[in-house]
Parts: sequence; structure tokens; C-alpha cells
Amino acid sequence: MTTKPRIAIILGSTRDSRFGMKPAQWIFDKAVARGDWDVELVDLQDFDLPLFNEVASNAWAPSEDSRAVAWQKKVGEFDGYIFVTPEYNRSITGALKNALDQAYVEWNRKAYGIVSYGSVGGTRAAEHLRTIGIELQMASTRSAVHIGGGDFFAVHPLGGQNKEISEIEGSIGASADATLSELDWWTRATMAARAAA
Repeated sequence: MTTKPRIAIILGSTRDSRFGMKPAQWIFDKAVARGDWDVELVDLQDFDLPLFNEVASNAWAPSEDSRAVAWQKKVGEFDGYIFVTPEYNRSITGALKNALDQAYVEWNRKAYGIVSYGSVGGTRAAEHLRTIGIELQMASTRSAVHIGGGDFFAVHPLGGQNKEISEIEGSIGASADATLSELDWWTRATMAARAAA
């Protein structure tokens, strides 16, 4: 296969005071450094998505809201994804859940990895995201990046240090490398399978 995979880094927090851009930019830079993907940072803040209000999922009926259709077209441009999400009340953000719900067929049979963060590393958000991915017919990497505990407070402004993510790579670098490697395998496998279908 000679087609270069297109990977979206999807920033799943839209709050004005969000921390998510910092880990999103870090994993974006690592993904670009591979040199074998076309990578784009997709910020949900840039999409005026309404709360899901369609007749049904676009698996069953075309969406009517032009904003939802524009989002579906953007999602459909990519072969794989890395979701960057905080943990809110043991789950992903409402904005990310809504963005996932606004498309269906565009997610199908594609791979994704996760970068999550919070006091316990966003692990419960990541696990919830994996169950959502199953329903969307997606393939998750086994590995993920979890920024939690002392590392989280070292890089988050609330911790008072506001270090760069690169300064905690001793803790999360191997997980990032594994996630990117697995995402490459699954993305290329699903690209080949979709092409053969």
C-alpha cells in the first residue's frame, strides 16, 4: 500500500480554560515526526456543532443540519484518529461525545488511539471511549497515553509548575511510542481491508 495514512489528532475539550491543547500539540508533533503519515490537528472548538438532534444516526438517515454534515465530511477525510480527552466525571467530555454521535459511517472500520489526562490519568474516560468505539465499529489501540498523578500536576497550570509535556516523557514516552506504532499497524490494516471490501 502506497497511500500515506491521514491521521487526525482530535482535541476533545472546548472549554476556554482547557489544558488539552498542550498534550494535543505534543502528540501531534510526535505523530508528524514519524514522517509516514499526513497529520492534522482537529479542534472541536473550530466546529459549531449543535447537540445531536437528527432523526437518527447517519447510518440510517442522512443528517439535515449543515453543521453536522460538515463535521461528517471532516471526519471522513481521515484513516485514523488520536483522541485527546480529559476525564470529566469518569467519562469523556460532552463535546467529544456529541462529536462522536454526529457521525457514524465516517468512523466505521477505522483505528484510533487515545491520549487522556486528569488526576488518575483519564483512564476511566479512555475506557468509556473504547466502548463507544466498539459501537462505532472502530479498532482501538491497546496502548494509550495517560497523564495523571504527579505528572499531570507537573504539566498542568493548576500544579504551579506548568512544565512542558516533554519533561515527563520518562513516564509517558514509551506509551506514546507504543500507541503510535499500534495505530500505524491498525490504520494500515483497516485501510487495506476497506479497499478490498
